Amino acid sequence: MTIATKNQPTRSRLRALSAAALALGLLAQSGTASAEVLPAINLQLTPWTVIAREKGIFKEEFSKVGTHEVNLIASGGAELVGAETGALSKGAISIAQRMIYPATVHRANGLDGVIIWASETSNRYRAPILAAVSNKSVNTLADLDGKKFGSSRISCYWSAPTEALNSVGLPLDTRQTKGRVRYESIDNPTVAIAGVLSGALDATTTHLAAGNATGAWLSGKLKVIGHVPDDGVYVNHAGRVTYFAKREFVNKYPEAVKAFLASRERAMAWTLDNVDEAAKIVARETRVPVEVAKFQITHLGQWEFMAGEPNAQRARNSIKTFIDWYVKQGDDILSERRLTDAQVDAFVDSRFFAGGTHSIYR
Repeated sequence: MTIATKNQPTRSRLRALSAAALALGLLAQSGTASAEVLPAINLQLTPWTVIAREKGIFKEEFSKVGTHEVNLIASGGAELVGAETGALSKGAISIAQRMIYPATVHRANGLDGVIIWASETSNRYRAPILAAVSNKSVNTLADLDGKKFGSSRISCYWSAPTEALNSVGLPLDTRQTKGRVRYESIDNPTVAIAGVLSGALDATTTHLAAGNATGAWLSGKLKVIGHVPDDGVYVNHAGRVTYFAKREFVNKYPEAVKAFLASRERAMAWTLDNVDEAAKIVARETRVPVEVAKFQITHLGQWEFMAGEPNAQRARNSIKTFIDWYVKQGDDILSERRLTDAQVDAFVDSRFFAGGTHSIYR
């Protein structure tokens, strides 16, 4: 047997290995090509995003994935609740923040989006029922019998008072039935608060840490007349915060989504360790007084700096639970456009929760 003949099996093996390596290389290149780089991203200007920008957190996290421009888009003072969803649909922003109830309603209304982050459970302080201090006839929820309540329908400003008032036997009006409390849908919280202060409305609900409510609250013009039950549907399920994005965007730029979530986590941790400095940044960048900025960080009802819910299935179960509950309470939107369990499961994108391919959780 010649040396050349003896080496034929070896050369055959080498050729096979070379072909396999080439195939793997092509596959790797293909995978890299499919993960597109996002050169710039537009996000909402909020207390935590201005902190992430100021402290260089966005720059550090997004530069890892090739995104070198982060633009923060400020909402107008007269902007309606839910306007960020329209901005998301039109591409003005890439990721939107909304509480989980309105986010679910937007999905039911046809927005092809997914939840990329959900918060821990809520608390009784996040969406209190408010009346004017000057209104001496309204001091408790029971006093709202036959009175006028105004708030944004697709928001916590409806989901929370619905549960609170039902707990004392005073349901709000719906499109189908007359309740014990007159309801008027007002999508501008500033207008709703002005209505309460002027006497045109008897009560409303808002997040006290929201910029359009904090000033009136700190000035002593509003009073809390009721809360949701401590262990109810809102606190445990419908009052969670979410971030969601269009499915197309998430599928195209999952690494950018992960960079966003990592930035939020870092900004939250830094803020809670440096409240005074953080308040100064928020005050300067969002143009509010320092005491307002500090309130937005430290109030028990704040939502910008909440811990996340790492478990995707718990987030899904929350959605299914509150859908069932609100439908039974006469929720016309969720009744007419009810999401199936399969749709809810797909709505919460497990890639960004614990165990997922792009999770920030360990």
